[in-house]
Amino acid sequence: MTDKTSRFAELIEKDRASRENLEWRGTFLQYLEKVKADPSIPKLAHVRIYDAIVRHGTSLITGPTELRIKRLFGDEAVKVYPFFSEEFFGVEPMLAQVVRYFHSASMHGEESRQVLYLMGPVGAGKSSLVERLQRGLEESAPVYAIDGCPMAEEPLHLIPKHLRNEFEKMIGLHLEGELCPVCRHRLKEEFKGRYEDVPILTVPFSRHERRGVGVVPPVDPNNQDTSVLIGSVDISKLDTFSEGDPRALDLNGAFNVGNRGMTEFIEVFKNEPEYLHTMITATQEKFIPAPGRHGTVYVDTCIVAHSNEAEWQRFKGDPTNEAILDRVVVIKVPYNLRLTEEIKIYQKLMERSDFREHIAPHTLELAAMFAVLSRLEPTNKCDLMTKLRLYNGEDVVEKGKTAKINVRELREETRREGMFGISPRFIMKAIDNALAESPDGINPINVREALINMVKGADLPDDVRKQYLEFLQDILHKAYLEILEKEITKAFVFSFDEQAEALFQNYLDHAEAYVNKTRLKDRNTGEELQPDEGFLKSVEEQIAIVGSAAQGFRQEVMAYLWAKSRRGEKVSHHSYEPLKEAIERKLMSSVREMSRVITKSRTRDEEQLKKYDDLIKALLDRGYSPHSAEVVLKYAANNLWKD
Repeated sequence: MTDKTSRFAELIEKDRASRENLEWRGTFLQYLEKVKADPSIPKLAHVRIYDAIVRHGTSLITGPTELRIKRLFGDEAVKVYPFFSEEFFGVEPMLAQVVRYFHSASMHGEESRQVLYLMGPVGAGKSSLVERLQRGLEESAPVYAIDGCPMAEEPLHLIPKHLRNEFEKMIGLHLEGELCPVCRHRLKEEFKGRYEDVPILTVPFSRHERRGVGVVPPVDPNNQDTSVLIGSVDISKLDTFSEGDPRALDLNGAFNVGNRGMTEFIEVFKNEPEYLHTMITATQEKFIPAPGRHGTVYVDTCIVAHSNEAEWQRFKGDPTNEAILDRVVVIKVPYNLRLTEEIKIYQKLMERSDFREHIAPHTLELAAMFAVLSRLEPTNKCDLMTKLRLYNGEDVVEKGKTAKINVRELREETRREGMFGISPRFIMKAIDNALAESPDGINPINVREALINMVKGADLPDDVRKQYLEFLQDILHKAYLEILEKEITKAFVFSFDEQAEALFQNYLDHAEAYVNKTRLKDRNTGEELQPDEGFLKSVEEQIAIVGSAAQGFRQEVMAYLWAKSRRGEKVSHHSYEPLKEAIERKLMSSVREMSRVITKSRTRDEEQLKKYDDLIKALLDRGYSPHSAEVVLKYAANNLWKD
């Protein structure tokens, strides 16, 4: 107990010491010396956010280094930002656009005077993205600010205009910005113009304490008071100060609070356009009107707005909104379209919950398939399930050959892909419903049933509901049966991968001898043999390679694998997707009858009972619980092995 207590105390003291090291107080003159030593201290808001992102590092995913990535992105180098990597999945191009905006804005380009607007469907992660940026600010070093300033403004604003050129030469910085009315009054009355004596301190960012992060929620159109944005005159102080006295000001609007950091507009276009005109001057001129008769206030804030697509289209359709539209950088935030990344989203959400019940293998995969299918646009080049697999970087085999469909071309022919469909929240609700009905844990069968019930009860157009039910009741039903048959085969076949590899090597020996018209040596006896065409055909017919097509297939296999080995790449049964599928199907066919008998038998003899027990044990080793193993085998008996 004492040891644990001491560890708690050690953690607390270490944290306190690190925070105290970040605290600083001094005069403006002392601050100037710090800036001269480190000119990066007085960063503008966009620079600060960009630095918060890249401080975590960047990495490149390049095509040649990984086959799956090459299929997805070609030879294009894709940047990945660890700042986002634990929370956002499958949207690398969108995140790259966001970072590009901050990079450009950090160099004081035109985008530093533009609103960053995130537009996308509900549940796509717009709010989460903004929240991550805000946490990035909170994780950043505190800013130096004038002590007592309601806007925590940059101390360099104290330097009078006529001396700024000289100071810029001395500290090597371009100075911009003006003192707020409150600090102007204090400098004149409290410090008698001696700005070198004005106290400076460090101020940390905090959304909850409204320091450096301002938030503007949607406001009632009938009561849109700009004080939410720019503050107000405090009526309670008018007994002491006149209306023209800056001390009567209450600079607590979202722009005042968001100075030095970020101002977020939630569901921005639900506000009236007139209410948003303050946004124009804040971003373009970096000034906002002060409350009452106090002129203008300089603000250094990154304005980030977000809403759904319908609100954007409605706002964009009004020609009177051109002034605002011209100052907006639009970034689409779509749903993820990659199956493996969609699964990671659900894993992340479940880790954050108190959900601890058993999840059978392929449960999240099946739910993710439904979500991704709902977000895809049809194409005449392939069906939607094939498209899903191509978007996931998989090789798809059609008629014994890998489908030659360019993923980039598929993406380019779409218009709104990822901007519609089922949200992750919908999937998580279905998982919750399935859990409520099955306290023993969830599996693909009861989650699919929960999704069907939710779709039937959802407020959806008839054609959309019909399509979603087709996905669930037909396409995903068949997809899961394929997955399940492979699962049972792997449970039946001892050392499945070893046997697949042995079958692969055996096929290569016979195919090479056939193509080269030579004999082959038996690996065990050394005996010279003719290539076994019967064996070759038994593998090839699994993927509908028959008759004259067989010779071409064998030549393709040998040419592909020879080229791969020449490049120094390892050759295995995974190397050539059509052959991999043929080999796995052959192994499946070899145990299909046994699987059917064992799973369907209501009464089993001693040998069958042992095989069934071994099958259950193998499924447990593969991640199933006793309950889920029984459920999926019963499902296989009823649906997979049709008499």
